[in-house]
Order: sequence, then structure tokens, then C-alpha cells
Amino acid sequence: MIAETILLKARMGNTDSHTLASARAAGAYRASAKTLAAAPEEIVQLVKDSGLRGRGGAGFPTGLKWTFLPKNRDATYLCVNADESEPGTFKDRLILEEDPHLLIEGIVIACRAIRCAHAYLYIRGEFCLPHERIRAAADEAYAAGLLGPNAGGPGQAIDLTIHRGAGAYICGEETALLNSIEGKKGQPRMKPPFPTNVGLFGKPTVINNVETLANLPFIVEKGPDAYRAIGTEKSPGTRLMSVSGHVERPGVYEVAHGVPMRGLIEDLAGGVRGGRKLKALIPGGSSTPVLTAEEAYAVNVDFESVQAAGSMLGSGGCIVMDETTDMVWALDKLAHFYAHESCGQCTPCREGSGWIAEIVRKIATGKGTRADLEKLESLAAQIVGNTICVFSDALAMPVVSHVTKFRAEFEAHLADRASSSSAAP
Repeated sequence: MIAETILLKARMGNTDSHTLASARAAGAYRASAKTLAAAPEEIVQLVKDSGLRGRGGAGFPTGLKWTFLPKNRDATYLCVNADESEPGTFKDRLILEEDPHLLIEGIVIACRAIRCAHAYLYIRGEFCLPHERIRAAADEAYAAGLLGPNAGGPGQAIDLTIHRGAGAYICGEETALLNSIEGKKGQPRMKPPFPTNVGLFGKPTVINNVETLANLPFIVEKGPDAYRAIGTEKSPGTRLMSVSGHVERPGVYEVAHGVPMRGLIEDLAGGVRGGRKLKALIPGGSSTPVLTAEEAYAVNVDFESVQAAGSMLGSGGCIVMDETTDMVWALDKLAHFYAHESCGQCTPCREGSGWIAEIVRKIATGKGTRADLEKLESLAAQIVGNTICVFSDALAMPVVSHVTKFRAEFEAHLADRASSSSAAP
């Protein structure tokens, strides 16, 4: 039996945990107070020593990312990615709703570390309660002097602007997010230059995920060794896992990196609903390759283990599918979503995503042929790596993994399945 390891959720069960009074009574802003006497370089080194990795999807080391900023710069921006548009992911929403001051304290620490006077928080447009809570928390922080003219120390301002998006999945991509804040069309930029050199308003910019920044108060207050004592050597700390789908207790669970995925599903989420068997698992949000039941029960909740199984931990969006799931139906829903959300900037994605969705729907409704199935695989292979951002990869990876691992189901839907069965090797 595994249990939750509580770091980020520590204050979330308290009465009015989203308010400053409740948060401060439970220790909020003690860590940020400690950084007032620290040099920016010391804070950066502290985060590097902790081994904290980004929680937005890529898992890149946070402290190392901060060091990519130019040494001589006249302005620096911090952008907080609170878009959380990846299907199956809802852990950042929990922080914004239940403990927004945890995030604001993390923002203050990050701003001091990178010498930033103005942070922007980009929040998903559909997040009504999260937006209400983080805006109220920001107002409280300003009133208490935790944000504003002297938040970074005497005479050192830290301001926070909350920018509400319009619900575009692509704006979760860091450079599309920057364009959206600037009032431009939410489409990704070519890289290089990277945001740490030329970012928001043309200035050096760090972009961090909500959960990533929420880890900073613990690291500063308890020290990097205490943080590294949790999790694994290459994946320290805890992870907020959004568990949804066919489980008895869907929800957000905080676990130490390295715990068995089976334990997350069976012990914490109550197991597959109705006593049925697990059929498939998407471990890190809808864009990550699907795992079979055997693969899912063999991995641990950490970056390396899931990657070794051919998928990614991504944004921690764990989607559970039981034995009654039609995997063609599942891919049909995913393909439709990605075709709808393509920004249309790159031809392979703009044309390919719609074409893929059309073919999958054709197969799902029993009108597809073996030639369609082969075309589907060919299209997925051709769009990977051929666009400005990784959106096309986010569609191609589910297509390839679903068709490869559950091919018999796709062939069973084909209109010419008799001939395809005889032609199959």
C-alpha cells in the first residue's frame, strides 16, 4: 500500500486555505522572507541543488533553465504558465483554487532569483474559480506588501499581472503564450531565439509552470537536501498526479517520484471501477503515448521509468481506461480535439491533423479500409518534427501508440476486415 507524500497539498485541507490569513497561519511567506538576505545567485544555486524539474511536461531542470538568462540584461520577465489545457490534467487548477498564496510565494522567490521586477500569470480562460481565487490572493498580497514596490526588498518592486486567455490549447506552448500576452495571434514562434534571450516584449524571459513554482517555498525553507530526500535521484520531490477515467476515486494525488503506478491507481484512486481490469493508461496527459495494462503496471511515477516504457510523464495527467474501452473510439475523441485545436500556422499540422481526424472517424464508424489504416500511420509519421512547435507530435504520438498496441481493434472496425485479416502477417 502506498500513501500520499504531502508537500504541496499541506495547507489545502485547512479552512479558507485560499486566503492570506489561513495561509500565513500555516507558514506561508516564511520562505520568501528568508530570500530577502540572499543574493539572486544563491537562490538559483539552491534550486539547482534541489534537482527540481519542470512540471509542465518536458521535465527540464528549473535552476539550470534560469542560468540561461544573459548576464547583462536591463529587464527580465517571469511568465507563469497557468493555461493547463492538456486533456486529463487538472493539478495546477487545484493549487490555484485551494492555495493560491503557495504559487504567489513561489513567484516572489523566482523573481528574486532571476532579478525580475514584473511577472505575468497567463491563466486559462475557462478557469473561472481559479481566476477568482488567484486574483483575490494577488490583491491580498499587494495589500500586505508581499507584492508591490518593496516585495523584492527595500526599493525593489515585484509586480504581478494576471492575463486571462481565451481557451486555446496552443497557448500552453510557451512562445504562443508570449504572443497572446502581447496581444498577438496565439501561435508559436520559431526558436532560436529562445525566450531566455528574446522573450516577452523582446526581453529575456523565464517561463515556468504553476506546480514548478509551487515547489520553491519548500525548497527554500527546508533546503535542497530535504527536497532530494523525497523521490528518486533523477526525479526528486513529489508529483501532483491528476487521475481520471475509469477509477473509483478520481482526483489529484500527491506522490513521491518513484512510487509504483499500480499503487497510484489501486491504492490511492481505489482501483479500476467496478472491479474491472485495466486495459490501457495514458500516463502524462492526452498527448503522451498510451501504455498497455502490462506496461502501466510495470512503471513507476517518475520521468525515467515512464520514458523507458516508451511514453512520458508529461503534465501528470493519468487517464485510466478499463477493459470495456473501445480504443478506436478513444483515439477518435483525441484526434478530433487536436484537429480542432491546431493553430493552423504550419501546413503539415493544419492539413495533417484534420486529415488524421477524418480517417480515424471513418474507421471508428466502420467505413474505413486497410488502405485508410496504412494512410493513417503514414500521415502520423510524416508530421512528426516538421512543424514550428511539437503540436503535431502531440497528435502523432497517440495515433502511433494506439494503432500499434491495439491494432486488432482497428482492423476489426475496417469495412474490408475480411480481406485485411487474410492479408495480415
